[in-house]
Amino acid sequence: MKNLSKILIFLCLFVTTVQSAPLKKQKKPTKKTATKSAQVTARVTKPSVENSALKRQLYQALQLSQSGEYQQAAVQLFSLARRSELQNDRAQIKYILGLMLSEMKLYQVAAFQFVDVIRTNNQKYTKLAIEKLASVADDLGDDTLINYAMSRVNVTEVPEMNRDMIQYRIGEIKMRAKRFDEAIRSFSQIGLGSRYYSQALHQKGLAYLEMGQPDSAISVFRTMFSARRKAPVTDTNRVASQLALARALYQKNDWEAAVTAYSEIPRDHFLWHEALYEQTWAMLRSARFRSALSNFQSLQSPFYADDYNPESLILRSIVYLYICKYDEMEKVLSLYEKTYGPARSQIAVFTNNYANPLTYYAEIEKWQSLKKSPEENRPALKIPYMVANEISHSGFVRRSLQYLKRLEVEKRVIESNQSLRSTGLGKYAIKVINNRSKNTKISIGENAKVQMINMKNELKDYTEQVSFVRYEMISAQKEVVKKRIVGTNLPEAQIDDNRSRSFYIQNGYQYYPFEDEYWLDEIGNYHFLGKSSCE
Repeated sequence: MKNLSKILIFLCLFVTTVQSAPLKKQKKPTKKTATKSAQVTARVTKPSVENSALKRQLYQALQLSQSGEYQQAAVQLFSLARRSELQNDRAQIKYILGLMLSEMKLYQVAAFQFVDVIRTNNQKYTKLAIEKLASVADDLGDDTLINYAMSRVNVTEVPEMNRDMIQYRIGEIKMRAKRFDEAIRSFSQIGLGSRYYSQALHQKGLAYLEMGQPDSAISVFRTMFSARRKAPVTDTNRVASQLALARALYQKNDWEAAVTAYSEIPRDHFLWHEALYEQTWAMLRSARFRSALSNFQSLQSPFYADDYNPESLILRSIVYLYICKYDEMEKVLSLYEKTYGPARSQIAVFTNNYANPLTYYAEIEKWQSLKKSPEENRPALKIPYMVANEISHSGFVRRSLQYLKRLEVEKRVIESNQSLRSTGLGKYAIKVINNRSKNTKISIGENAKVQMINMKNELKDYTEQVSFVRYEMISAQKEVVKKRIVGTNLPEAQIDDNRSRSFYIQNGYQYYPFEDEYWLDEIGNYHFLGKSSCE
């Protein structure tokens, strides 16, 4: 186990300071062991307690720790940490208790012990507790604990094995504070070979984009891709580097290069649908209307009916307006009103009637149970399914839901262990986990409420845009009628590609006309062959 040999050596030294009865003669330590012992001797503080009974209890607890009986040791140490007579020794006891709980994989409960040690400002144990807290917080994915630990850590004093994790977490904190120069410096400290390397490069590139330096970001993302070039094509870090590169090219206004980069995202990766939508924007910016309409056919297929994307329908209608396809335009606008009109009303009713964050969390929890269920179960939700889906995949909520799962795992470990559950430590641990779970659910609910209010306002703006687009459509139709009456033709609107069906057949494609049926293996292969209807 990680650092276990060092922990046990530390505990052996502590035992020699508290035992009240002589131990059997031990073998002389090897040279290697003696060296390690010398390194930790300075960290051990001799217990100040004079009570021989308490000394024996400490001795027994530490002997259990040394023999790998972590649960029994933790139970005894937890009890001793509450004894007023051991007030001066509490930092040591709590630190060792945290180590035992970490070995039991009860990271949340262990984290609280390390936080308590840090608050004591104990000269010898605070730094050690900060290092361990940073490690368990990283395992938990708890942003609150990570921020707490990072605000107190001195990177130069952290063991080399944990230094990359610390640098990465510090970089994340700097990113959230919009201190992008400092974030870049932190991410740059993480070298090839670290498990945080790809993530650090990705964040570093994003920092450059936030600073308006797309060329620097492009260089970073290409380095990230190069480091993963031998990985499978669906490797998430590899795909993330491709997507990030495409976004950087888009920010640089290099539309054609962006379109090409987006096309490199594999279709069987979960990021493909998002990449397809962003590629459509690049096509629109470069006036490739036919290609954009081809993408819209896939984006708005029934396979993505659960995706919240009102903007794509408005964009599609605008493209039809450019090429005077008014019948198709009317269909798209009607689809928007049918889909997002009721969604807007449901959101408004829910946000007006409910204020408790836990009510909002309950909808997200129900969505989790329904996402693999038949569609007929969805009426159980009080908010639109697509809204719950969108909120649940947002960054903060997604991370918080993962954190809740880790807490649930710890809770099951305790509840399934009767010998632990019935102890003072077990009851305390359940209380800690329940409180953390409740507070996290409240945070998720508060975030969900903010997102829903933003969606309600966003849909209001989009509905106004739909009305404006429909007005433009009617005005354009009127102009066409007027010009027909006076015998004047409109100039033909341009579409980016004049290829016909025969072009694709000659180049080896099997071509079938779309007959209102969607097939999964056809998604992403649609090609719009219509021409402008403008006169």
